Amino acid sequence: MQSKFAKPARWILSGAVGVAVLAWFGWPRAIPVDLATVTKGPMEVTVDDDGRTEVRHVYAVSAPIAGKLLRISHPAGFQGISRHVGDQVTANETVVAVMQPMQPGFIDVRSREQLQAEVAAADAAVKQAEVDVSRLQSVLDLSRIERKRADALAPSKSISAQDYDRVRFNVATNEAALASAKAQVEVRRRIRASLAAQLADPAHASSRSDSGCCIELRSPVTGRILKILQDSEVVVPAGAPLIEIGDPLDLDVVADLLSSDAVKINTGAPVRIDGWGGPPISGRVTRIDPAGFLKVSALGIEEQRVHVTIDFVDPPQAWSRLGHDYRVVVHVTTWSAKDALTVPVGALFRQGDDWVALVVRSARARTTLVQVGHRNNRTAEVLSGLSAGDHVVLHPSDRVSEGTKVAEREIR
Repeated sequence: MQSKFAKPARWILSGAVGVAVLAWFGWPRAIPVDLATVTKGPMEVTVDDDGRTEVRHVYAVSAPIAGKLLRISHPAGFQGISRHVGDQVTANETVVAVMQPMQPGFIDVRSREQLQAEVAAADAAVKQAEVDVSRLQSVLDLSRIERKRADALAPSKSISAQDYDRVRFNVATNEAALASAKAQVEVRRRIRASLAAQLADPAHASSRSDSGCCIELRSPVTGRILKILQDSEVVVPAGAPLIEIGDPLDLDVVADLLSSDAVKINTGAPVRIDGWGGPPISGRVTRIDPAGFLKVSALGIEEQRVHVTIDFVDPPQAWSRLGHDYRVVVHVTTWSAKDALTVPVGALFRQGDDWVALVVRSARARTTLVQVGHRNNRTAEVLSGLSAGDHVVLHPSDRVSEGTKVAEREIR
């Protein structure tokens, strides 16, 4: 038989257990957070952007005249001029391209008939001039016969001096007229040949020009071929660029920085170069262009950019694998300190116009006003409000505020 007090006792015990469970679940527990430590050490502020390498002095070999450029790159085993990108060339010795005269163009039907008519007219003019030569030759022969008669009569005074002079004058005049007529025949023949040349067939002219003269273009400097702009055989106008030549070991880096960032940089500022597939390289700013230019970003935003030129500080062995127009990432130092008090920027957030951080003291988060100096993408310089060794909450959520109990998150 159960005691009359057994049932109330079980109810009391069950109620006490329920209250204990509710108290355990309702009791405030520490919120897991990520913590960082305020430290002292070296810090630098950089301007980061993409850059590209370029040979300082690139020489473009251009066509001196309009003509037919022969193919520059040929397959292996070709007998003749064959150049490829990367080939070593010597100044004023290595032939990098060969040009030949251009072939004549095709003539339309109307132009051809017009030229044929002009050639026929030129033939007639030649015949006319030859007839004039024959006529003047006959006149000259007659004048010479008359001079012989005058010469025979002159000693005996059978001819007056005036008539004798007129006979001699006629011979001289006819000789000059004959010489002029012969020259006119040659002129007519040359005009006829010029018109006939315009009727030349392009295929016939091509077979003749293949064995004709050519122009060999030689490298203006010693270096390597960087780019072949016209590879195949083609007719090019005068001044057309054909090949680019330079020295791959004479490299620098050019970065197009925002004008708002360029004004923070000084000539001689140290630069860290990476993102090219090898270890970081040291550099130095050598020139900041005084004029900017407009550039549209990939998002369609118009930006004012400035050319900044950077020289390598490390020896060529460190960057010899780089070539012309390679992509790199530059980090130009605008400020640096060897022993700065720093805190991760992820621990700072705004409270009005001030920067604050949640510092962990006695396992609770305490809001602390922080005076910040220089900042970069990772850390910020602390001027006041924090001390070395302080633990701050990284990226605090809305669950963490003043007085919240926190514990460092365990990394699994």
